[in-house]
Amino acid sequence: MKLLAPHQTIQTHNEKEKFLVELFDTLYARYRSRMEYVRKYEEVVKAHGAVFFNDHIAFRTIAADGPATGIFMISRIFEALGYSSANAYEFPDKHLSSIHYQHPNPQFPKIFITQLKSWELSAASLQIIRKAFRTHRPSLTDPFLRDLYDLEGTSAASRAKLLEALVRYFEKLPWDLPHKADILALDKESQYGAWVLVNGYDVNHFTASVNSHNVDSLNDIEKLISEMRKAGIPMKKEIEGERGTKLRQSSTESAVIDVHVKDGSKTVKIPWTYAYFEIAERPLVKNPATGEMERFEGFLGGQATNLFEMTKRK
Repeated sequence: MKLLAPHQTIQTHNEKEKFLVELFDTLYARYRSRMEYVRKYEEVVKAHGAVFFNDHIAFRTIAADGPATGIFMISRIFEALGYSSANAYEFPDKHLSSIHYQHPNPQFPKIFITQLKSWELSAASLQIIRKAFRTHRPSLTDPFLRDLYDLEGTSAASRAKLLEALVRYFEKLPWDLPHKADILALDKESQYGAWVLVNGYDVNHFTASVNSHNVDSLNDIEKLISEMRKAGIPMKKEIEGERGTKLRQSSTESAVIDVHVKDGSKTVKIPWTYAYFEIAERPLVKNPATGEMERFEGFLGGQATNLFEMTKRK
């Protein structure tokens, strides 16, 4: 059985939805190429005859001025493509806030976007961020977003150019290479902030939906973690969420890649955390208001705050 990419099973209804599938699968391709743990997970899924379905995709930003940046740097893209904000979350101990977005087609993954509130950091850390952001490339223009919004009826060539521009927006560092000393200093106060400065707006993680495996051998998070560990995948020690709760999550450890930074007048490579692969189980729970059994489609702040730590350097 050939394992389909995690968005190929989505039933699309228009050009905008087809474009989203293409965007997600293109971003997933590079992520997968860098993530041995993901490729091993795919082997586990294939061996069990299961289905790989993406629960959500996470992105990270820094909220600052000069230029103005934050969640909207990414959210405007997905709002133009049909997503709407669903809920907001605060993580005061990490100086973070997040918004998750949902698509009217429930087969599409949720989008979870976070920002670091730079003004809550020390003056030294804020200065490092402002120094990097002085070279921030221009934001996506309103006409570009209008083209995304009006995607229906455009030519295949136009859609291909839009896709290419978006992939470049996510995958190319949006500012000049940061300095090694700055990254190491910022990392001491905010590993999240240091992560963004070296990875930009690249995907932070994709997420396997445990509920969508459709086989008994992988139908809960404990079974999946056991099989992933047998496959040699290093996993987070704890599961976020007890049995019977409406959301249970865990993840692989973060992959480490070489990133380019400035060291004096030279460009050098240093190892840094890149991304992890998350797994999420959303059991059927009774809605106390209606008595109906349904799945919780949001997120729980107490669980997410621990998952942010997966990119902390060891």
